[in-house]
Order: sequence, then C-alpha cells, then structure tokens
Amino acid sequence: MKKGILSMALLLVAGSVFAQGDIEAAAAAQQTNLWQLIKTGGWSMWPLGGFSFFMVALIIQNFISLRPKTLLHTEQMPELLDMMLNKKCKTALIYCREHPSMFANTFGAGLERCLDGEDNIDFAKVKESVEEASVEQMTKLMKPIDYLSIIGVSSPMLGLLGTVSGMIKAFHTMGAQGMGKPELLAANIGEALITTATGLIIAIPAMFFFFFFKKSFQKTLATLGRNIGFLFDCLQTGKKPVSFMDLEALKQLDGE
Repeated sequence: MKKGILSMALLLVAGSVFAQGDIEAAAAAQQTNLWQLIKTGGWSMWPLGGFSFFMVALIIQNFISLRPKTLLHTEQMPELLDMMLNKKCKTALIYCREHPSMFANTFGAGLERCLDGEDNIDFAKVKESVEEASVEQMTKLMKPIDYLSIIGVSSPMLGLLGTVSGMIKAFHTMGAQGMGKPELLAANIGEALITTATGLIIAIPAMFFFFFFKKSFQKTLATLGRNIGFLFDCLQTGKKPVSFMDLEALKQLDGE
C-alpha cells in the first residue's frame, strides 16, 4: 500500500516537472525581440524602417520650422508700423532683408513694388506681388508636410506588398513540401502579418501629424496675410490700425 502511494506521488511530481518544463519552453519560444520581428518580416521591413526614421525626422523638423513665432515674428510689427506711418518703404525693405523670415520675405516683396512706383503706388500690384511671394514661401514650407502624407500613403501599400510576398512564399512552401513542416509555413505567414502591421503603425502617426501641421500652417498663413494687410493699409491711409491701438488711443478715437 505504502509502495503504491509512493509510486503515485513520484508520478505526480514527475508529471508536474515535465509540465513545467513544457510551459517554460513554450514561453521561451513565444518571446521575440525587435530584431527577430524584423528578420521575420523579410525584405519589406527595411524600406519600412527607412520610412519610420524619415517620418520622425520630418516631425521634429516641422515642429521647429513651423512655429508661428519663427514664421510671423509679430514682435517686428510695431517697428514696421511706424515705418509705414512715416512712408519709409526703403528703410522697411532694408529691415526685412536684414531679418529674413517668411513674414519679412513676403512683406519685402510688396515693398519692392512700392519702391518701383514710390510717387504713385499701385496697391493692386503690391497685393499681387505679396500673393506671389506668399505662394512661393508656402510651397517651400509645405514640402516637409507633404512628405508626411507620402509616407502615410505609401507605408500601408509597402506593407501590403510584403504581405503578398509572404503569402506567395507560404503557398510555394505548401506546394513544394506539403504540410509536413508547419514551422516553415508559419514563418511565411508571420512575414505577411508583420509587414502589414508595421505599415499601419507607420502610416497612422504620419497621417495624424500631416493634418496637424497642415491645419497649423494654414492658420499661420491666415495670420500672415492679416498682418501684412495691416501694414499696407497703414501705408495707404496713414493711420494706425485699430488692432494695434492701445486703450487710451481707442478712447480718444471714440471721443472724436
């Protein structure tokens, strides 16, 4: 009786040990690192990796270069307003060229037309020149934003191409070796799934930041046009815009 109980106990202990070993082996097999995923994903993971690094670089660049403070330089407005009130177009143009920015370059293009007809300024031509310069500046600054859109559209397509490549390999494996080696078939299917997931992981933030930077830049352009309009209105009328008047000046204006 005692021998039977002892034998059962030994069998239970041995079973638990073997079961624990199987669980640990399965857990070890399931643990994969990034490099293993990249190798499993196949050739398409390399261009997708390039897209991911390029996307991060573009996001950082846009955060730095598209700041409203960098593009608009609103701190220059009071000084330029005084120049426009005193009809100092040449001084203002020199100031713009000494402090280049999107705002200064666009405003300077309009000032050049003012100097061409200094005695009789054609403000229609000035407006046309400002619009041309703003389009030129916008095209230059929109390039890094548009690249994000290209990455957002191309990444899922490249991932899908990797998926198709992995499925072709899986069917080729099935045709050549049958179902006798499921580990080879699993590797091909893993390649197909990983590339699709990677493409989407890259595309989602790329499209999010594309629309984020695009809307922010459009708002900056609207503010740019408004500020330049104030400056040329000041030059044309000889009066300071109401938006830049302090409270005392507004009260005096109300009293008149």
